[in-house]
Amino acid sequence: MFVFAAITFPLVLLGLLLAMERVERPLNAADTGKGLEGFLDSARPDEVATFVQQGLPAALERYRRRLRRTPPGKHRAA
Repeated sequence: MFVFAAITFPLVLLGLLLAMERVERPLNAADTGKGLEGFLDSARPDEVATFVQQGLPAALERYRRRLRRTPPGKHRAA
């Protein structure tokens, strides 16, 4: 019985750690504290208007969408 427990305990613990990582990942991505400072420093007027009318999540999504777009004449490194 002890051998069975000694073999299964690390596997169960590893499974729990992997499950907790999957739970934690969306929570870290939803952390708006990091994005809020950058948003407030460099937001455009239309993004500020979105913030006032629709709230922070919609404004941050619009801001992040703008940051993901490639500027004209610039290409991403492959």
